[in-house]
Amino acid sequence: MSERFAQLCSAEEAVAAVPGGATLACSGFVGAGHPEALSAALEQRFLNTGAPRNLTLVYAAGQGDGKKRGLNHLAHEGLLKRVIGGHWGLCPELGRLALDGRIEAWNLPQGVLCHLFRDIAAGRPGTLTDVGLGTFIDPLNDGGRLSDKSDEQLVERIEIRGRQFLLYHSFPIHAAFIRATAADPWGNLVMDREAVIGDVLPLAQAAHNHGGPVIAQVEQLLDGPSPPQAVRVPGCLVSHLVIAPPAQHWQTFGTELQAEFHSAERRASPDLSVAVAEIRSDGKDARRIIAERAARELRRGDIVNLGIGLPEGIAEVAQERGLLQRVTLTVESGPIGGKPAGGLDFGAAWNPRAIIDQPSQFDFYDGGGLDFAALGAAEVDAEGNVNVSRFGSRFAGVGGFVNISQKARRLVFCGTFTTGGLDVCWQKDGLQIRTEGSVAKFVKSVQQISFSGRIAAASDRDVLFVTERAVFRLTTAGLELIEIAPGIDLERDVFAQMRFRPIVNRPALMTLSGESE
Repeated sequence: MSERFAQLCSAEEAVAAVPGGATLACSGFVGAGHPEALSAALEQRFLNTGAPRNLTLVYAAGQGDGKKRGLNHLAHEGLLKRVIGGHWGLCPELGRLALDGRIEAWNLPQGVLCHLFRDIAAGRPGTLTDVGLGTFIDPLNDGGRLSDKSDEQLVERIEIRGRQFLLYHSFPIHAAFIRATAADPWGNLVMDREAVIGDVLPLAQAAHNHGGPVIAQVEQLLDGPSPPQAVRVPGCLVSHLVIAPPAQHWQTFGTELQAEFHSAERRASPDLSVAVAEIRSDGKDARRIIAERAARELRRGDIVNLGIGLPEGIAEVAQERGLLQRVTLTVESGPIGGKPAGGLDFGAAWNPRAIIDQPSQFDFYDGGGLDFAALGAAEVDAEGNVNVSRFGSRFAGVGGFVNISQKARRLVFCGTFTTGGLDVCWQKDGLQIRTEGSVAKFVKSVQQISFSGRIAAASDRDVLFVTERAVFRLTTAGLELIEIAPGIDLERDVFAQMRFRPIVNRPALMTLSGESE
């Protein structure tokens, strides 16, 4: 490009290039990598002018803070006609539009969507994978539809060489919102201060190849050319370039800037241990109990993924026990090594050894690269099916859960035994249940299948369910109780709080991380 920064414009000018009826794809993971200035400007354009209308919004990872930021800006009836997303929990207004039937809506796996962006860019008919078989995304069930208004079939079953697969259909992407740290004079984008790389390149390629605008948000312009190896999106793909104000370019939705999330000036082998006082064996709450028991499943050399919520506590235990030098923790957004961050920083990692793009991370996951994964579980039934996505009038979505739970070689689901007021404490003589939860989580039938226990059991996978009072193993005959916490009455505290009877042989006494070593 002969003219320096030829694509430079205001956010208002850039979003005016998004036409009504377009399919808009947006990058980001929670708040990391999300182009906040662009989503806010598009909302303001709609509120001021009533345009554009009837957009299809598509995104892989959830992008929001549970309130107003991220894709929450776009949750307006009339602005949106359809939404195809991987995770919905951080965008409650989008979820309400979907469940109320005011928009067409689908929930597809995060890893599949970021691969689908590549396939759309390449002009392929779709993404072929077995990820999602047996879940609510399978067309034999709901096909990922969130309401009756969503009548189009986006997923179909295909048999190839005697095996069942799902084909996730391609569709045109007419515009893309992406984000980077800086642009050089040719419009090349670099991401050296971003916590994640995400799916910016396939989104830019897909929109460009369909003749649509590629709108990039950056925080600064560079005086000279970037090293070619550092360029994440070449300038020839970028049609509009917007410099965002600092308030709309936080590194994550939780942190303005944290060098440990991205810095290249780190030790070759950063010390990730912490100074820990003598850890008391009593006074532990449910979160800590579950994290310590689950951490016992880590093995030297494991490559690991930990889900958001309760599984985040496993990273804390691993850090205290000096295990972060023996295992490699990863995040589906792309960080490898270090310690995953939590809360609104989720997606980033403290002192990662590497950060790769999100589609490549899911290539590795889908191919069986994860030795171990620990994920949350909201509902579990007798077959070992797990629901993490839909609960009555609330919808969270699956994010990367389906890819990870279906492909990790060893899997632990972490969750309290009951919910709704549960209060427990691990004392020297065992577990004390001070207040029992009012809602059973081990139910007769889950409301929505996010993980198929039947398929996992048929493939002889190693799957555990860890709670604060009991541990179960998935078998072809159903869930088997294999451990109970000391101090627990089996009939009163376990069987009476379940809506089915597990298999029971000779359960062992449950011990926590460090106590059995």
